[in-house]
Amino acid sequence: MTATYTFDVFSSLDGFGSASANWSGYWGKQGPELLERRLAVYGPEQRMVFGARTYRDFVEMLASDAQDVRDAWVTRMRQLPATVVSTTLDGPLDWPDATLVSADAVDVVARLKKESDVPLRSHGSLSMNRALLAAGLVDFVQVTLFPVITGRTGVRPIFEDCADFDLELVETRTLDGRTQEFIYRPTLH
Repeated sequence: MTATYTFDVFSSLDGFGSASANWSGYWGKQGPELLERRLAVYGPEQRMVFGARTYRDFVEMLASDAQDVRDAWVTRMRQLPATVVSTTLDGPLDWPDATLVSADAVDVVARLKKESDVPLRSHGSLSMNRALLAAGLVDFVQVTLFPVITGRTGVRPIFEDCADFDLELVETRTLDGRTQEFIYRPTLH
């Protein structure tokens, strides 16, 4: 049996994964439905897959005193087993039940999909997930779209230099009357 792989990402309307300047976490648009949904998404057993940059960002974020980094879904995500794919990191990792793999992400995820008894999920890890999309290893793209435009302050364009894909809409929902969640099945165009 082949495990499914979901690329899970937060986005502004203009396609940025984060912003600089005076934006807070979730672009200040979190609400109870969003937080409940995130916890539900991370509730079932699954394996997280991170690239080096996202892993470093999470470790730094979780070491801070910011309130929104202690949301229940983040705590749950940190409890899940994780594979960190990096040729630049050295162990040991500051993450419970994490395995560091120094190899090409495409090879690592192809192997994990064959061997894993649980679904695979990656939150963020933009460049890694663009490579996995191009290799046909991403089964679902889950985009949580926040109602903001970060034209001047947006950083990390999510699909910058990505291949072209057709997207089949699998599921959609509105959270807190403003934030949209879309789950797509990608097919290389």
